[in-house]
Amino acid sequence: MAWNVTVCCPLAESYVEAAAREAGEAAEIAAARKSTKYAELEDRYIFQPIAVESLGPINDSAVSFLGVLGRLIVDISGEVREVSFLFQWLSVLIQRFNAILLHDSFIDEEAGTGIPA
Repeated sequence: MAWNVTVCCPLAESYVEAAAREAGEAAEIAAARKSTKYAELEDRYIFQPIAVESLGPINDSAVSFLGVLGRLIVDISGEVREVSFLFQWLSVLIQRFNAILLHDSFIDEEAGTGIPA
């Protein structure tokens, strides 16, 4: 099994209008785009898009999938916190993504890159 999680920023120009309408809408759009991108995989694999907004929301189908997956892991491992562990793992990914966004917003004087304050 391979994991590939899309973390999108609802403040990005491509998502801001949808994000203003409803919380989690940017994650739903990112999940739909990911499904379209990998549509040819559905013939050979079970594909579940997982898209998370940098401000928190996760696309609905991923929440359901992670809940089912977590319960299956609980049945095998006996560890009742497995569902929480999956969502905590996503939370860490969001924190890392946000740290990169913050880091990239600083100006590198020598390279002349970054966003001026």
